[in-house]
Amino acid sequence: MFLLASAQSTATINTGDIIFQLFSFLFLLAIPAVIILLVVVLRKRNNRLKRVEEKLDKLLADQENDKK
Repeated sequence: MFLLASAQSTATINTGDIIFQLFSFLFLLAIPAVIILLVVVLRKRNNRLKRVEEKLDKLLADQENDKK
């Protein structure tokens, strides 16, 4: 009787287990996604800063040329 009850309980799928497995899987997928997102955002930020610095340097150089 006990064997029949234990076999029946292992055959059922618990909703909590499924939800936990899905969250665990999504968490494992989220870690590399966040790292990739950070790299992309930081590259864009650095490129934007370089463009702003170039424009500022050009404006300062033009201003120096106008004074002379």
